[in-house]
Amino acid sequence: MLVIYLNLRQKRNFLTSDDVVIRKTSYICICSLTQILSLCQQVSKDIIQKKADMIRQHIVFLTGAGISVESGLSTFRGKDGLWTNDEWAYLASTEALYEDTQRCLDFYNFRRKQLAEVEPNDAHRMIAELEKEHDVTVITQNVDNLHERAGSTHVIHLHGELSKVCSTDNRRTCVKEYPLATPIMVGDKADDGSQLRPYVVMFGEYIDSMNATDIVSMADIFVVIGTSLQVYPAADFILYAHHEVPKFLIDPGEMDQCTKLGYTHFRTTATEGMRMLLEAFKKL
Repeated sequence: MLVIYLNLRQKRNFLTSDDVVIRKTSYICICSLTQILSLCQQVSKDIIQKKADMIRQHIVFLTGAGISVESGLSTFRGKDGLWTNDEWAYLASTEALYEDTQRCLDFYNFRRKQLAEVEPNDAHRMIAELEKEHDVTVITQNVDNLHERAGSTHVIHLHGELSKVCSTDNRRTCVKEYPLATPIMVGDKADDGSQLRPYVVMFGEYIDSMNATDIVSMADIFVVIGTSLQVYPAADFILYAHHEVPKFLIDPGEMDQCTKLGYTHFRTTATEGMRMLLEAFKKL
């Protein structure tokens, strides 16, 4: 038998035989050696898990059109962006969907075909690779599926997905995958009998971002990549990250609003910025 006296205040241990006695200043606990070993094993597991939890941080990415430029997709804003032409803004609206349906569908058919012809780039793949060591959530303003094709498993699409279709009567119903190479035509029906349409948020439609803001607020690390921060509600997400967590911005443009909030700004492309970010992670 074994007796262990633990005086935590004086940090001294005394061992004797037979029963195991743990003496902690004001109380004594008697138990078997088997129970002590079991307790020690459980404590060790708890310590290891706590260390693992500390290492496996929750990284949240907010991505915009800029991350997909290197894959060959056009941006919406900025130099040579699609949104420099007023016609694009009209064709991406509910007004065009109902008044000029086929032209609206053709606009999205063009973008769907373009998406089918490109591949994820290294920035997408580096984000996906982080899932091996961290919990990663990607909140994207993009309607492409390049994050998923790169291997990311937890992606929140704020503005919908070009690879899916839905009901014109209710955007949240009859949602299903639809081949990118297959054009959507007037007369194509959703399961509820209404006109089939792309599963995207058009101008004039509501964006539900509450879940996304909650995720940003609980991030251990927050990273913004390739967004102009001109479209709401995503533009406000930079305000939801906790002031004490590391915050990074990857974009070649000026972003004074982020700099003032303590963001580390890598003024470069998404791929090069991700390489710099991974190096910065090593110093955290």
